[in-house]
Amino acid sequence: MTPDRELPSSARTTRSPFIRLNELVAGVTPGKPGINLTLGEPQHPIPPFVGEVLARSLKDFGRYPATKGTERFRDAAASWLERRFALKGTIDRNTQLLSLNGTREGLFFAALTAKDYVAKRGNPAILVPNPFYAAYVAGATASGCEAVFMPAWREKGFLPDLDALDDKLLSRTVAMYFGSPSNPQGSVAGMDYLKRLIGLARKYNFMLFSDECYSEIYTREKPPGMLEACEGDYTNVIVFNSLSKRSNLPGMRVGLAVGDVKFMAKFLDYRNVVAPQVPGPLQEVAAAAYDDEAHVEENRRLYRLKYDLADQIVGDRYGYSRPAGGFFLWLDVAKYGGSEKVALKLWQEAGVRTLPGGYLAHDQADGRNPGADFIRVAMVQDQEITAEALHRLVAVLD
Repeated sequence: MTPDRELPSSARTTRSPFIRLNELVAGVTPGKPGINLTLGEPQHPIPPFVGEVLARSLKDFGRYPATKGTERFRDAAASWLERRFALKGTIDRNTQLLSLNGTREGLFFAALTAKDYVAKRGNPAILVPNPFYAAYVAGATASGCEAVFMPAWREKGFLPDLDALDDKLLSRTVAMYFGSPSNPQGSVAGMDYLKRLIGLARKYNFMLFSDECYSEIYTREKPPGMLEACEGDYTNVIVFNSLSKRSNLPGMRVGLAVGDVKFMAKFLDYRNVVAPQVPGPLQEVAAAAYDDEAHVEENRRLYRLKYDLADQIVGDRYGYSRPAGGFFLWLDVAKYGGSEKVALKLWQEAGVRTLPGGYLAHDQADGRNPGADFIRVAMVQDQEITAEALHRLVAVLD
């Protein structure tokens, strides 16, 4: 097998960052009992009502679920969106919202749908923030579009620079992926930025796919959402969200897509043929989760306490500042040798497993990688384990 670092950047981009990390640390004995801070898998308790709702719905495992989702799920999800984002117009439960088997598959299939939905254009492109969620690039590649990477540098608030997108590129764009709060940096786009994205999508007639899976993980102000910015008109916009982060249910694999009614009709047609359906009992649990905010508020409280620990233990080291959203630390380790070297060092000397930021990003045309100077630290463990991991990290690097 060719070593990962010897592969061209394009080949590395399509590989799982977690597989690449496994290869990096293979055969390395951790210096202390291992603490895994790589995977963005919530470890907080699941909502207390899950078992009861599931037990009441077991009979629904005996029938095929509708691809677009049950009426109960769609009403609960739409009602939550309307409350959370103070929407001026209501969401049509029958035509504007679909259930997903987790957002990852929805984000992937959306690219394939967009390729056929958007008017044909030469050398079609799909724009992807850099760093990125791997499903974005997988969707662009599978659809036969060129993935064009929009770097999110610190000096731009870790958001893509929209001024860098020229007419020639935008005219051949089929879709743009965007996330706020972003993974991994935790940056949040303001309302003006969101409205500008919508304006570009409509001016150049491409689809805007807004990934808002971290919308409910914040410690200060609620992040604004793309649906709010649409002001009742969802043309060219699809928003994705899920219960994995909001409700600590990553293993349930339930999410939603909502937005442009014409695209959603095409999306549903496509999904009726190829997409995995969401089991009825899981949709019942999801509906109950969307009806309840108490467990979400408790979830945020637990993350807030861990960010308090980061404020105290990490302080002003490594360019750290409390992120506006999400549950990752994005730490600048350039002066310690960069993301790959530091991730290996932390595992070898401290037993702390972090994800190299370079594995989450693609080399730009000038050779620079927007993640190469950073490590991603997932704040998903309990307070005691998180504190121990952060103390070990600081001890090794300082």
